[in-house]
Amino acid sequence: MDKPLPYDASASRTEETAGSASRASWRDFFVLAKPRMIATNLITAFGGFWVASKWSIDWFLLFMMLVGSALIMGSGCVLNNVLDRERDRLMERTQKRAIPTGTISTRAAVLYAAVLGLFGLAVLYFFVNPLTALLGVIGHIAYVVIYTYWLKPTSTWSTSVGGIAGAVPPVIGYCAVSETVDMGAILLFGLLFFWQPPHFWALGIRKREEYRKAGYPLLPVVKGVLRTKWQMVPYLIALYPTTVLLYTMEYVGIVFLIGALLLLTAWTWQCVSGLFTKDDNAWALRAFKYSLYYLTFVFVLMIADTARLAA
Repeated sequence: MDKPLPYDASASRTEETAGSASRASWRDFFVLAKPRMIATNLITAFGGFWVASKWSIDWFLLFMMLVGSALIMGSGCVLNNVLDRERDRLMERTQKRAIPTGTISTRAAVLYAAVLGLFGLAVLYFFVNPLTALLGVIGHIAYVVIYTYWLKPTSTWSTSVGGIAGAVPPVIGYCAVSETVDMGAILLFGLLFFWQPPHFWALGIRKREEYRKAGYPLLPVVKGVLRTKWQMVPYLIALYPTTVLLYTMEYVGIVFLIGALLLLTAWTWQCVSGLFTKDDNAWALRAFKYSLYYLTFVFVLMIADTARLAA
């Protein structure tokens, strides 16, 4: 493991007492669960469900899968905020979050996370199927314990290994219908797993000085920007066979294949161009935004061109 970077603990101020939570509004608790991140992951969960359903949709099952998944993801995001609270105070983009400012106490946040997680687990177990509940637990542990608690403050491997958690939502969606982990679930997992490092490293390059100040050994901080750019490339290359296999194994149609490959080629070219750019920050912002566009449009294509059940 990489040696964790030191950070200035003296810059952290003492958290306000639990009484400060009484000043928190419902919106503070809503934002604490990172709704934007949840929304992105729900798109992938929806896509996984749609692929497995082959246009024969059980709308109640879909709704309960989305609700249960959202609650468990929200629980993980709240605990991520709890564990990151000291370093969040040192980063400009996170220092105004509810826990670092004392708007919501640590105790209230942990209780909130527990309620979200238990309700989400119950919804998946009783209204979807036990396999999706198990996958939810696996994703939760991977994100909270392995990524946030263990690897994020200690190793450059945090981004790669942490991708496991982000790749679980489409598998939950798929297994809500299939009730088994087959090749379709594996390919959907791979699509998200290979997408995440290039996506997050672009943000890491742009915010590398903030991560350095907070003591996070992110790859751009420890190994440098150029090394990080080069390390994005193998993940992008791995997305090509994953995309093709989704088509050749008849989970999606030719429209998805052509569209997804065009989008991926544009993203790959955009990332490779970063090896020669002089303005790393401007390039990193473009790369980060494009990764989000890529994911959104790929799943729109996947949903629109999902293979239909044979008549």
